[in-house]
Amino acid sequence: MRTVLNVIWLIFAGVWLALGYVLAGIICCVLIITIPFGIASFRIAAYALWPFGRRVERDQSSGCLTTVANVIWLLVAGVWLAIGHVVTAIPLFVSIIGIPLGLANLKMIPISLLPLGARIVPVDDPNYLLR
Repeated sequence: MRTVLNVIWLIFAGVWLALGYVLAGIICCVLIITIPFGIASFRIAAYALWPFGRRVERDQSSGCLTTVANVIWLLVAGVWLAIGHVVTAIPLFVSIIGIPLGLANLKMIPISLLPLGARIVPVDDPNYLLR
């Protein structure tokens, strides 16, 4: 079922959202100081292409610099990417088949707003509790 949802997601929402994240990553990699933002953006672009079967896990050991960097990201790119998720989710909710896709879109808003200090892990990863 995950594969079917991922293929439908890829066609209707994944490619467009991933392109937005790749564009944000390229812009961030232009300057040396914003390269961590670019890396996070590329990581989320891969998640935006194939989200079902993976989840976001917050790193509890991230410090105050991560918080400051997330605030900068929020102001520069996070709000625009979150708006992209909402705009993409609305047409998906219109059809019955698109409801799980719209929910997945809304599930990705927190990581689009605060990407640093988060990991994307498989849902069925047996070792995630040991970390």
